[in-house]
Amino acid sequence: MKNIKPYLEMIAEWLPNPWAQASLWIVAGIVLSMFSTVFFKRLHFWGSSKTQNSFDDLIFESLKSPVRWSIIFASLYFAFQALKLETLWLNLLVSIMITFSVLLWGIFLYKIFHYALKVSAQSNKVNSFVQNRTLPLFENLLLIVSIATGIYFILVVWDINVGPLIASAGILGLAMSLAAKDTMANLFAGVFIMADAPYQIGDYVVLDSGERGKVTHIGIRSTRILTRDDVEVTIPNAIMGNSKIINESSGPHEKYRIRIKIGFAYGSDVSKIREVLTLVAQKNISICRDPEPRVRFRTFGDSALTFELLCWVPHPELRGRISDELNEQVYNAVNEAGLVIPFPQTDVHLYTHNN
Repeated sequence: MKNIKPYLEMIAEWLPNPWAQASLWIVAGIVLSMFSTVFFKRLHFWGSSKTQNSFDDLIFESLKSPVRWSIIFASLYFAFQALKLETLWLNLLVSIMITFSVLLWGIFLYKIFHYALKVSAQSNKVNSFVQNRTLPLFENLLLIVSIATGIYFILVVWDINVGPLIASAGILGLAMSLAAKDTMANLFAGVFIMADAPYQIGDYVVLDSGERGKVTHIGIRSTRILTRDDVEVTIPNAIMGNSKIINESSGPHEKYRIRIKIGFAYGSDVSKIREVLTLVAQKNISICRDPEPRVRFRTFGDSALTFELLCWVPHPELRGRISDELNEQVYNAVNEAGLVIPFPQTDVHLYTHNN
């Protein structure tokens, strides 16, 4: 204001009439606001419209309104000063104008940060903290922070002491956290689950408690799992956050490997066993062709040579049905090939001794 004061005095000497001074400031504000609008349009045409990035387009488009109104409010302030209004009325009008300015600039900053969140979510980077599944969470968080910050500055503009309000909010938050400890634990766990994403909707998971099924819903308070018995189990997020979870749908692909273990009698032809088991897997249309089925000779058992048929199914929830099919097909193929599946047996040898 000290730098502007000589110019204000010069205008007062040039135009002694206060109403003429006020009119000059208002006209100057309107002209400058119109010039700023034209300037941003030209700047958008010269530079940002020639780039592939839409971020600069958003900046120039969003800046028009707050800059235009800030110029008008500044001109009104000097007009009110020229009219020498009473301090009470001047402070009231200035507070109203600053309040509108806070709202306009707050909306501008909200648009910029919201756009940044959307770009980060659409980048499809695995290590990106903001992803499509967590975007609504961060959008709501940004909205809450923006509203709270705007209210804080507006209260400061109106010279309202925010210290007691912040202290009251802290006490209220502490009381709520103590009264609803379990609920708050579930809420925070839900936020971290959405951000960390150990599982997603549609994934097939197995918990350390034994429950397994498909994730159908991930909420702020709980997670729902549909079991193979078509029973929906609702589990609080606090338990999910502290449990060991096996996500059978994660990894490089969603396919799941099943193992068919079978024993053959000692003396059986190992090459023939491999051929028979591989042929069974190749004939089953439910088995994935990539990775290819394979046969492993695992161990020499007490009564049998133990083999495993390893093959992949398209989805973990199909393993029960396909395992049943393979067990039946392996049994029939082994019988047709003349291979022997032994059963545990014990040989008892009796010796007689003379007295």
